[in-house]
Amino acid sequence: MDKIYLVGFMAAGKTTVARALADRLRWRAEDIDELIEARERRTVADIFLKEGEPYFRTVEREILKLLLPLRHVVVATGGGTFMDPENRAAINMDGVSVWLDVAFEELLARMPQDGRRPLAADRAAMERLFAMRAAGYSAASVRIDAGARPEEVAERILECVS
Repeated sequence: MDKIYLVGFMAAGKTTVARALADRLRWRAEDIDELIEARERRTVADIFLKEGEPYFRTVEREILKLLLPLRHVVVATGGGTFMDPENRAAINMDGVSVWLDVAFEELLARMPQDGRRPLAADRAAMERLFAMRAAGYSAASVRIDAGARPEEVAERILECVS
């Protein structure tokens, strides 16, 4: 095992846990949303607003393909990355996918209300999205209760994948 992909809903802690886990393993941490923002020179929210979700998903797929050759890396995916069947197959063939599972109410409490989460504006729509995505996340290699501190979640992941 030389690569771990963290999947899960927005605010599940993928970025923070990826950094904690990479530190423990002495690996690199990469974040797909951060790489998209760097490439596009604007925020994910701005991309969604101005270009729409289909454009964003195309860029996301391109970034994922760039990450495939890397080894000894923990990748924090975007909340929707793993929903695309092509992405899901690539991730599961390339490394160990770990679903950071967090209860919906806790995710809401973690989410900043500053507009940075374009899909979080409507609670009812977000609850439907959460339920729909859970079915996709269940295709991950490992499921971890990620309701704890990032360091504890990283430790649980290491116990499961080592």
